[in-house]
Amino acid sequence: MMNDAILRKIDLNLLLAFSVLMQERNVSRAAERLLLGQPGLSAALRRLREALDDELFVRVGRGLQPTPRALAIAPAIEDALSGIERAIRPPAAFDPASWQGEFRIGLCDNLESAFFGPLAARLRELAPGARLVGVAALDKREAGRMLDEGAYDFSVSIHDEPASWHIREPLFDQSSISIYHPNQLRLKAPLSLEDFTRADHVAVSFEGNNSSTNVDIALARLGHSRQVVATVPRFSALPMALQAMPAIATIPESIGRCMAKLHGLVVSVPPVPLPTEPVTILYRRVDRADERSIWFRRLFVEVAGAALEASGCKMGISKAAA
Repeated sequence: MMNDAILRKIDLNLLLAFSVLMQERNVSRAAERLLLGQPGLSAALRRLREALDDELFVRVGRGLQPTPRALAIAPAIEDALSGIERAIRPPAAFDPASWQGEFRIGLCDNLESAFFGPLAARLRELAPGARLVGVAALDKREAGRMLDEGAYDFSVSIHDEPASWHIREPLFDQSSISIYHPNQLRLKAPLSLEDFTRADHVAVSFEGNNSSTNVDIALARLGHSRQVVATVPRFSALPMALQAMPAIATIPESIGRCMAKLHGLVVSVPPVPLPTEPVTILYRRVDRADERSIWFRRLFVEVAGAALEASGCKMGISKAAA
């Protein structure tokens, strides 16, 4: 254990002055290297002598001769200064091509379907020695706790107000679209309010309840309602349900357009005004300047932006995130 009482007597500049004096054995040259005037270096040497209770250097002609005590401690001080210099040296730039390890990301169901595949493919190209791990983030209230526990590097979801030790940055504002299968419902897009309210609906509920959603609230304001005939716990169950029954699902645009493209579904703007929801990225403040973390967050932003554009989504990645 370090002796704090001894270390309080010495500061780093004094040890640096000692090291340079040992190398130069000349006050003028040492002062020049240290960017000090000779009086300043003489004052530093005086403090060193007082702290170590030894003369340390004796003037011999125009040079300095170290005392036995100075010679004895010089190697240890040199090692200590070298270690400190290595420790505070700017870190090397992160090299994804040579990095071995895991990248972990927390995504809710709908965003996982839209972004995980493209992210894994891009990561495979740029960091072949890395592995991508997706972690389900079903409850936004748990995002902060899971982040602190190391479940993932960052979370992408609709997050609550973050803790002071977290950082939340905007990604995009998520709109909703309605989808249905043309073989089951022969309706023309965009859907009319009458067609929308007369048709059956399939909803997504992680908790499995039938509580009112933004769609039901918007319809109620217009004096209308809808008939929800089925509720699924995950977005991934929707395509098969819509292929099997004449029903409409109103879901986030990011996943809705992906489903439509993969399963031949019709996309329609809902006939009622629905609020957008802010999708954000949440990460730890301690990772803000970490090279690896910065690279992974930027890669996700790049991939998400390209995926949204390719699917035809109208929303774009926030300039703050990009």
